[in-house]
Amino acid sequence: FDPSIARKRLDEMWRLFINFGEERDPYQVHLDQVADRYILTKGFQLIRDELMLGDESHRSTCQACSADLTLPSVITTCGYTNCGDRICQNAVKAYTRTVASRFASLTEVGESKPEIFCPTGGGTDSGATLAHVTVAHQIDKSIRDQLYNGNPRSFILVNIDINTHCGHSEQGGTVTYGKAQESNYREARAACGAIAGLLSKYDGKNGVHVRLRADLGEDNFEFLTKNKVLADDGSEVTMLVAACIVAVQGMRNTLKALAQNELDERGVGHVTACVDVNNMGADECLIYCARGTVFNGKIMEQGLGTEASKYIAKMSCGADGKKRVKLFYGDEQLMRSASFQSNS
Repeated sequence: FDPSIARKRLDEMWRLFINFGEERDPYQVHLDQVADRYILTKGFQLIRDELMLGDESHRSTCQACSADLTLPSVITTCGYTNCGDRICQNAVKAYTRTVASRFASLTEVGESKPEIFCPTGGGTDSGATLAHVTVAHQIDKSIRDQLYNGNPRSFILVNIDINTHCGHSEQGGTVTYGKAQESNYREARAACGAIAGLLSKYDGKNGVHVRLRADLGEDNFEFLTKNKVLADDGSEVTMLVAACIVAVQGMRNTLKALAQNELDERGVGHVTACVDVNNMGADECLIYCARGTVFNGKIMEQGLGTEASKYIAKMSCGADGKKRVKLFYGDEQLMRSASFQSNS
């Protein structure tokens, strides 16, 4: 294996500026994810179509369509998590159009088939299981042998996107995070309900509460249940901070599993963490929390972190007149500097 081009592409990717912590149009965030992955695969033959992965010995169309693996090639796939809440459907559609359409595996009839996980509360039920299933479905021994014997620069790219969610309800100029109005005809309700339940009335017999508490960690659980996190205008963002931490921890769990158990020297992992800030209809935004990579066992990470007490929130009005939040992790100036460099 010649890792020189893969290392070069990773260096290029980490120099790309990413706007973390800000409520933005979902497509802007998704295009940031796409840009990272196009940088990583630039100059390589991108292989994800089942026709291109066909066995040349089959006397069918696959015989003609099979990829020429003597060329520098990348076999790619992608998976994502999203809370099972039905209010997240717009986010799923945006993700499918923008990210999965470019990096997920393709069926013989051209339909994208990403790995889809919908654990209550977002994040992951198990980062190790998520990583294992995604890689196991991507490549089997026969395909791996063909790729590895084909060209010394070829590698495998595994893309996973962790998405939690948090409602954003604005009435009379007051913003409430943690509630969403699903319809004009409905009252605002808890979103994410699992995270709201965890922080307001923890039940040790509820498996979802136990999992989310473990993702938050005991220090964060104590802090978020006893303190309100307020933005500079007084808006409460406690639920939003919890959703961010669950997403980032889910990303870290997945990166660790990819590094320790699933990827060898020819495997590259790219994992992101986002929060879907949703309300009824098209009034929906994404917050890009963090991104990370795995290559040759080394994990790199950049973005917001997992200590609730370090979150700072500032509110501003968007071009549409609606209030949007910007999250900082620690000192504001420090966060601006950290946005330009990767952290081991």
